[in-house]
Amino acid sequence: MVCDRRPEDMARITTPELADAFIEEQVAAIREQVGDKKVLLALSGGVDSSVVAALLIKAIGDQLVSVHVNHGLLRKGEPEQVIEVFRNQMKANLVYVDATDRFLDKLAGVTDPEQKRKIIGGEFIEVFAEEARKLEGIEFLAQGTIWPDILESENGIKAHHNAGGLPEDMDFELVEPVKILFKDEVRVVGERLGLPHDMVYRQPFPGPGLGVRCPGAITRDRLEAVRESDAILREEFAKNGLAGKVWQYFTVVPDFKSTGIKDGKRAFEWSCIVRAINTTDVMQCTVENIPYELMCHITDRITHEVPGINRVLYDFTPKPTGTVEFE
Repeated sequence: MVCDRRPEDMARITTPELADAFIEEQVAAIREQVGDKKVLLALSGGVDSSVVAALLIKAIGDQLVSVHVNHGLLRKGEPEQVIEVFRNQMKANLVYVDATDRFLDKLAGVTDPEQKRKIIGGEFIEVFAEEARKLEGIEFLAQGTIWPDILESENGIKAHHNAGGLPEDMDFELVEPVKILFKDEVRVVGERLGLPHDMVYRQPFPGPGLGVRCPGAITRDRLEAVRESDAILREEFAKNGLAGKVWQYFTVVPDFKSTGIKDGKRAFEWSCIVRAINTTDVMQCTVENIPYELMCHITDRITHEVPGINRVLYDFTPKPTGTVEFE
């Protein structure tokens, strides 16, 4: 069976040889665990779920049913990209579910970060259950849980959608083939599985999506401000050679406003916080020193192109004391 704990003496997967050995071991474990049954996978298109998908396809092929849920909290253009890569290029058995209104309606007025995470995670499980009822032979739920998820959940730092299992009224058994790996190890395994380089090295994206980057009660207009400002940041990082250098970078739009000036008039609007960090294991993070001229350009673009934003701030906080995400 798949290992439940990371062995204390387990060597870091840093070479193709170690990755190949891990893949061989996990493929055998998956086949033993699943048998001839079907597996339902939450395929977000992120690094972790993509590597899990590739592992499962290698191990059980058509027994895998991948479900991509658009909960309205994805980055700009992401649902279209997931469909293109997995359905059109990889020929995966992909089910697309647009549940935007369903998620945002349940999140309306909710301000507590943990409650928001629980709503998003719980709704994910419900969506999967509904999709599973349409299929025959589904007995397993695959997840892209990795080792830092488990450590942070056990230490009470924050809840993770991939750590905690399923509700008691569901009969799915979990398949978590990368749960003993750190993020850098997942990437090495992904490359050995033949996934596209830009997919393997894309920056990680939390399960609750932009919901954790929209602190406070999520509204559609502020959520769109997060999405658009994030797209500008990613575009500018790519243009200026930072996309492959910085481990993770994103914007946050908190639920408070300040007075500004636009078109010669008072503008009482949100602030946009830029965060850019580097790490290898996600347990500790350092802050990227963005060139001043580039930061000024990013600020100019966001404040002039994104409705509702009149300030841009930069987060200099490492981990610890801050976590990667704001919620």
